[in-house]
This record gives sequence, C-alpha cells and structure tokens, in this order.
Amino acid sequence: MSSVPFHYVDLRTFCYATEDDKRVEQALRTFLPEDYPIERAKSEGHYGDRIIVLSARVENADDIRHVLTQVASAPDIDAVRAELDDRVDDNCSFFLTFDKQAAFGGSVERGDGITLRAKVEAYPAKREKAVENARELLEEL
Repeated sequence: MSSVPFHYVDLRTFCYATEDDKRVEQALRTFLPEDYPIERAKSEGHYGDRIIVLSARVENADDIRHVLTQVASAPDIDAVRAELDDRVDDNCSFFLTFDKQAAFGGSVERGDGITLRAKVEAYPAKREKAVENARELLEEL
C-alpha cells in the first residue's frame, strides 16, 4: 500500500469521574503508534463531575496506516466494509466507534467509548468517491 487516502484520523474518548485516566489513555493507545502524543482537555459534566477528553490527531501517512491496521484487526471488519455507505458523510468523513473496555484489554472491537473520525481524500470531494476510496483501502488491509 503506497499511499493512504486519508488526510487525517482523529481519535477521541472521554474519561469520566468514575474511571482511571491512565487506563482510559491506555485504551486509546491501543490504536496509536508508540509514544504518540495525546491531548487532554478538562471539562465538567452536567452535575459538576470531572470529565477529561483525550484525543489525538494522526496526520502522518505511516501513523495513519498504523491506526487503520489496528482498525482492520476488528473481528467484524467485513461488516464495516458493508456499512461504508452509512459511515461516510457528505463532508467525506468516515466514522466508527470502538469499545473502550476491550481496547483497554488490547483488543479492537466495535462498540462505544472511542470515536474514530477520518477525513477521506476524494477528488472531486464527493461522498461517493470517498466511499470508494475508503472501501479500497479497507480491502487492502
């Protein structure tokens, strides 16, 4: 695979007051290259509880390839390929969510807790072209 048809990949998760932020960070790192920087933003819930937003933007082609290889290791990646029409929006963004608890254990499973948003390269920038590019890449992985 010579080029990666993604401009960037954003990964984001929330660490709630009942969770250990180091463990949540470890779950996010399941998808990232080693020692990749993670941004932290402190927020507050409706009742004043602490929420830490952990996020990373991956823009380097090799690092994007690493993230996508992790994504492709999901046991139901064939279902993701089949759902691409529903997972790419009109702005050529690809969305997928992963199970935070499974990621903490080192496995990649679809679920809730970690959100992936990837900007798909498409020329012209049309949804149909973005779906086609994302499909080709996911079939290569």
